[in-house]
Amino acid sequence: MLEKYSEHHRNYIRIEKAIQYLIEHQKKQPSLSELAQHLSLSEFHLQRIFSEWAGISPKQFLQVLSKEHAKEKLKSCSTMKAAHAVGLSGSSRLHDLFIHCESITPGEYKTAGLGLDIHYGIHSSPFGYCFIAVTPRGICQLSFFDSETQISGLIDELKAQWFHAQITENQQATHAVFEQIFQPRGKTALPLRLILKGSPFQIQVWQALLTIPAGEISSYQHVADNMGKSSAVRAVASAVAKNNVAFLIPCHRVIRSSGVLNNYRWGPSRKAAMLVKEDNM
Repeated sequence: MLEKYSEHHRNYIRIEKAIQYLIEHQKKQPSLSELAQHLSLSEFHLQRIFSEWAGISPKQFLQVLSKEHAKEKLKSCSTMKAAHAVGLSGSSRLHDLFIHCESITPGEYKTAGLGLDIHYGIHSSPFGYCFIAVTPRGICQLSFFDSETQISGLIDELKAQWFHAQITENQQATHAVFEQIFQPRGKTALPLRLILKGSPFQIQVWQALLTIPAGEISSYQHVADNMGKSSAVRAVASAVAKNNVAFLIPCHRVIRSSGVLNNYRWGPSRKAAMLVKEDNM
């Protein structure tokens, strides 16, 4: 009865061993070659089955391990000591790791935004009320809502991510960004900058969403296929749902294979309105 699942199960056991090896040897930063040798697999085969099971490559998984370990170290020591503790050669390597994985610097993580000014504003968009939060480096949050009672929750969500930042309401600071998003002045407008805070896989999914042309739709399966991760549909759907920058990262262009428009963080009606507007632009 279980014979048809035997290869599937063997791959699971291999990935389980691979993950355990990466956890135990994380400080040594093992290469793909070393990991493949430990499992008696070719590098190509290991890369393929690991990516299918975990949704990210062994290298990306190791980066996440290192980053999470570094987060704990940063609570009690310098960036240099944290870098050495996770097997990196210096603070510059740790800086690159955090920028790659979290799109923030180790210092910004360590201080949770200490010294960082974040301005937020409430605006009336073509798709209802929107909450925009900006930093000097770019937009860090764009959410839609329907009633005044939801505003405090959006502010709390922002504070949870940047609890040491100076967060203030500033309609003037966010108005220019609002106009650039919803009332673009054509090709002469300056490009919008985003701060994407997420895992490597989540950021990869959000980047994939940016390739879906306006006015077109895609399924979660199609997004996964285009990323070369056909078996990671659930992980793709989870990453789509965690997008904090609505509309600009067009998660509204992703629907179920059945064509159903539900499961949109900011409501199916709003999702339909966005798709209709884009289809008629």
